[in-house]
Amino acid sequence: MKLASVTIAVLAVLALPDAQAQSLHRFTEALYIEVPYNYGREAVYTDELLWHYHRGSLAAPAPGQALEGRTAGEGAAVWSPVTADTSGFFRPQPGAGGNLNSPNNPAGPGRIDRQSSQTPRTPQRWRPGPSYIYTTYRSPKAQSAVLNIRGNSAVLVNGELHAGDPYRLGWMAIPVHLKKGLNEFYIRGLFVAAELHFPESEVYVDPTDATLPDIVEGKDNSQLMAGLVVVNTTSKPLVNLSVSSTVQGKTVSAAVPAILPYSSRKVAVPIDGSGITQTGDVPCLITLKGPGRAVHEQPITLRSVSAATPYRVTFISDIDGSVQYYAVNPASTGEKPGDALFFSVHGAGVEALGQAQAYTAKDWGTLVAPTNRRPRGFNWEDWGRLDALEVLNLARQSLRPDTQRIYLTGHSMGGHGTWFLGATYPDKWAAIAPCAGYPTLKGYGSADGLIPDKGRNALEDMLLRASNQSDVIAYASNYKPLGIYILHGDADRTVPVEYARQMRKVLGDFHPNFAYYEYLGGSHWYSNESVDWKPLFDYFQWHRRNVDTAVHHIDFTTANPGISAAYYWASIHQQQEPLNYSRIVLDRDVKMGTISGKTENVGLLRLDIGAFAPGQPVRIRLDSLNEISYQRPEASLLYLRREANSWRITEPPARAEKGPHRNGSFKEAFNHRMVYVYATRGTDEENRWALEKARYDAESWYYRGNGAFDIVADTEFDPAVYANCNVILVGNASTNGAWHSLLSDCPIRVERSGVRIGSRYHQGDDLGGYFSWKKPGSDHLSVGVITGTGIKGMRAAAANQYFAGASGFPDYLFFAFDMLKHGSNHVVDAGYYTNQWEINQ
Repeated sequence: MKLASVTIAVLAVLALPDAQAQSLHRFTEALYIEVPYNYGREAVYTDELLWHYHRGSLAAPAPGQALEGRTAGEGAAVWSPVTADTSGFFRPQPGAGGNLNSPNNPAGPGRIDRQSSQTPRTPQRWRPGPSYIYTTYRSPKAQSAVLNIRGNSAVLVNGELHAGDPYRLGWMAIPVHLKKGLNEFYIRGLFVAAELHFPESEVYVDPTDATLPDIVEGKDNSQLMAGLVVVNTTSKPLVNLSVSSTVQGKTVSAAVPAILPYSSRKVAVPIDGSGITQTGDVPCLITLKGPGRAVHEQPITLRSVSAATPYRVTFISDIDGSVQYYAVNPASTGEKPGDALFFSVHGAGVEALGQAQAYTAKDWGTLVAPTNRRPRGFNWEDWGRLDALEVLNLARQSLRPDTQRIYLTGHSMGGHGTWFLGATYPDKWAAIAPCAGYPTLKGYGSADGLIPDKGRNALEDMLLRASNQSDVIAYASNYKPLGIYILHGDADRTVPVEYARQMRKVLGDFHPNFAYYEYLGGSHWYSNESVDWKPLFDYFQWHRRNVDTAVHHIDFTTANPGISAAYYWASIHQQQEPLNYSRIVLDRDVKMGTISGKTENVGLLRLDIGAFAPGQPVRIRLDSLNEISYQRPEASLLYLRREANSWRITEPPARAEKGPHRNGSFKEAFNHRMVYVYATRGTDEENRWALEKARYDAESWYYRGNGAFDIVADTEFDPAVYANCNVILVGNASTNGAWHSLLSDCPIRVERSGVRIGSRYHQGDDLGGYFSWKKPGSDHLSVGVITGTGIKGMRAAAANQYFAGASGFPDYLFFAFDMLKHGSNHVVDAGYYTNQWEINQ
């Protein structure tokens, strides 16, 4: 399929109303079955129903029927009828699941938890296991529709996998093609509501999930940016469209990126709000245009606010080029350079603006709240972490705060974010304050489940290494230079106070400077004092971040230099064992000209010796090994490489090697404005899978990360156009025409007959996998590959959890189709490249 093939004639049709008036079909009758599946924060997943479905052994569901291989009456689950209640949700038992009409969010700003330690819990009388719902729709003709399901994690629509809406947010609209006659839906989840919408327009702007800026008095409002969803329910790709906004007579426009058939995409819409001079609601007209004509018009409402109130700022993210936002609560005395900066990370389901509004304005600093890409997002890890760093840099540029007075705090999931960002980047903060937080996703997993503490075998342990960075307790020594204030309600049932007490004990073993307070009777969110607690800000005011020249002792640990490598003047540039913990404990004496200390799992160490005078002799001794005598030249960076029983000075490593700029792991391939390149040179079934997989990942990335990326066919991929982008290649060497140009020097090759990994070869047409490689011609970009040897292996690679926060994926992972039923027993190969990007044989 060529994305450039849409014609003006097609666009002309899009401007006309569909012959069928807007209507709605609610699914009310279905069958459900409890069937094992596990989609957690691991690279390995299982799904027995999907295993049956793709191998052709899933019989048409019928009441009382068990899955093949399971006999009814022996404790096996069977398909059972279920009916939607008056709220539209399927419930096998009345009242099960509680109130499902509201999103699945814990208490937070604006949502006070009124429970106390004396409030009895309502017992859950019935707890279902993992379940699927099967329902159908008989269409009178072949037609397009928009599917909306709340409460599911995924859905198969006539065999095509689509992303779900597990938090019941309600805005996940998925365009689908309905066949004439029977259409089948296998919905992963149980307490779900499902509808088919038949919109009047085949292409339209959906304002439900808008990312909007605020027009702020006294600021430059001429170049604002909004993010709005464009929906394509047609069988043709959309190209050559533009979108414009009109505010107070000022119209600005931009091109719309290509949008796949039966797909949607959130696009950037420029806004000129410079004509607005008063606060209040501001009407704005969004117009979607094809060549010479309007396709759809959609009014939206913007806010114009005073510069003294909390407001939203949108920006184009370097992660994927999408529109994101952060919120600002200005200092009560106005935003001034040299003030403090309070960086507040929100809890699950909380908007950044709501987070900022929970605080009263301070007279000595401005508060900034990033978004984690979504109110649920990535638990402040992975791309939530990158969002936080982006916003911190933007805030430092626009507000120009005192860099010695930057403070980190957050509530609930944001309490975890505070623990995580504080330990990962201890040189960025003067003090941190986790409120109602949990330290790790090992102890408190939230919706995507727990990270296992330990695998069941050596292979699983190796895979779990890719999640090591998430376990802040393992490198809690990084907190030592920071002031820490822990705030937690003692009656919190959402995040029990035991997590705070756990960290009090951890810190009590070594930390000289932390404060701890349990709010008597405090539930998860008892009032704005859950975050805006005066003693906490008093504690902040007593702390300053050290200036670089004052830091002579370093104790720093990381699990991944690609995430966090440096603390002040020392950087762990390369590891000996990938993604195991690396630690440096160093002391320098500038007057005596010495650096000494010890290291663990460090292969290449970079030191900034700029504190020593040019020409000054410097003596370095690490790990009680050989002493290095060095006379400092003009250049201040020094590289030391660990060999068997010695350290030696070395030249700066080639950028082609691993390092903080590109350290491997499959998930790193999604960091730099990735473009998906799908295969078109396989069989019809293989090509269809590649396109569907790209569309499924686009839906998943949009839902979790509020983002979008280009999707192009291998025949349309132009390396020059995407020279500054990571590439996600979907297919194998036999089916994807871009394979050779992107992976010609890669030691991994996947064909229909099997997989070659260095000198190892795994034969079979049912193998699937993921791996990353360094992008040719770039010293920092990557190629990620989603692949399979045959259609069964490809389908096994279709569902995944690599967009789940803190899920761990190594550099490469291959598995057989039967992993879907039997788990890690059917992982055939996995591992990490060496620092020179070689296979460790």
